[in-house]
Amino acid sequence: MGRHALAWVSGPGSCRPVREVVRVTAFLISGASVWDGLADAPAQGLEVWVEDGRVRAVGADLSPPPDAETVDLTGHTLTPGFIDCHTHVAIQPDILRSLVGSSAAAALRAVPVLRSLLAGGFTTIRDLTCADVAYTTLDLRDAVAAGLVEGPRMLVAPHLISARGGHGDFSGVLDDQRQGRERVLEMAAADGPDEIRTRVREEVRAGADWIKFAASGGFSSPSDDPSRPAYSQEEMDTLVATAADLGVPATPHVYSDEGVQRAVRAGVRSVEHGNLASAGTLAMIEEAGVFLIPTLYTILADARRVDDDAYWSTRPPYKRRKFRQFHDALLAAAEHLAASDVRIAFGTDAGMFPHAENWREFPALVSAGISPLRALKAATSVAAELLRLDDLGVIAEGRTADLVAMPGDPFSDIEATGRVDFVMKAGVIHHRPPRSGGRGSGRG
Repeated sequence: MGRHALAWVSGPGSCRPVREVVRVTAFLISGASVWDGLADAPAQGLEVWVEDGRVRAVGADLSPPPDAETVDLTGHTLTPGFIDCHTHVAIQPDILRSLVGSSAAAALRAVPVLRSLLAGGFTTIRDLTCADVAYTTLDLRDAVAAGLVEGPRMLVAPHLISARGGHGDFSGVLDDQRQGRERVLEMAAADGPDEIRTRVREEVRAGADWIKFAASGGFSSPSDDPSRPAYSQEEMDTLVATAADLGVPATPHVYSDEGVQRAVRAGVRSVEHGNLASAGTLAMIEEAGVFLIPTLYTILADARRVDDDAYWSTRPPYKRRKFRQFHDALLAAAEHLAASDVRIAFGTDAGMFPHAENWREFPALVSAGISPLRALKAATSVAAELLRLDDLGVIAEGRTADLVAMPGDPFSDIEATGRVDFVMKAGVIHHRPPRSGGRGSGRG
């Protein structure tokens, strides 16, 4: 954060103070254990020199400019900024309410969501679908980039391209009061190669960074089956190839073996969920070099509490029926994932649950048998590789200074990831612990 100095401006009938922001551009971060996003464990005795938004050096006894601000993070672990590769910032956990509200209301609700994600250490997110026909999340992405809204940098797939009757078609929930909104609740419905090709081009024309599509049914939608593929091989091939021709990667919402296999054959870059995939299908994902975002926190929370009546009292009955039906398969698939060498990238499906809880994906991954190192890499260096953000995900000389720190050691206590109290995005400090150092304490 910049220092603030008061100046005065006057006008007819008024004289009011304005706040002049003087930005600190150089920092020396010291005292913390430093994990660079790649090593097997944090290193001791290192400092990180940040200047003009980038990491200038990492080492011992560095010599930044005399006016650099020293930030003392003793007792903390410093890591690259976290990356959540699967969010829905413009969707509420009550998804039906999201479907019937205005796009303006969705955007306004997303503003505090973005602030909370950044405060939790997530300096970059990939948002994979809003819940209206407008391009709300593209506008939010651009507002963050312009500095109008505080939040993580965003990559966006605006809508979920879905077969009619598939995971992205909510027109089946219409009641008498909502008749006439069929087209709105179909959102990005497209059937057959020609309509799919047009829909992909419309998304890219609007500014999409990614294309997302429903390759199978899902759990939060009322009329489809998560174990059944939603598009033919020809339809998926057309979708992914059309996106690739326009330079945009594609990723599927998918759970089942057949859906995953068709998507991988079509050439997707990542797979979202995949929570019914067999060990053989996971091996196919690995061999193809495709990344998997398993969103285990939300899946395991629902599966493990399927018999908890209080838990389900405010959730859709159809969703509970599906989790009851696939309970054993979901838990078995999590074990297969932990035993595999699939490249896991961190993603949460936040929006299906409150975004402030998205850090809980870390302990969910570890509870399934995935090591803390693999989980932390999933949210840093591996996530950056998936998103082709070569400047992020690693603390190293010349990289963008996205840095977060938390008291404790996430390698021995993964829940430390929920206690982030220092956040720097592109060399600007957004949150810091109390008494973390002051300006003018740099070394000359």
